[in-house]
Amino acid sequence: MPALAVRSIRKLRPSPRGSDLPTCPVCADTMIAAEASAFVADDEVSYLWTCDTCGYGFVTKHAFRKIACN
Repeated sequence: MPALAVRSIRKLRPSPRGSDLPTCPVCADTMIAAEASAFVADDEVSYLWTCDTCGYGFVTKHAFRKIACN
């Protein structure tokens, strides 16, 4: 039986959580988890980040799409 090589045409991407981690603007350390989160609007979440290395804090916002369920 001959061996076949199959090449996927779909590009593999890193998971969104692994690639979208914020870095501290002061010391460039990567942050793993937000200190707090809150719904700002129906389609927006606000995250509070505090750097463990230097103590700098900042807020990020994430907007998401609503999914209609049948």
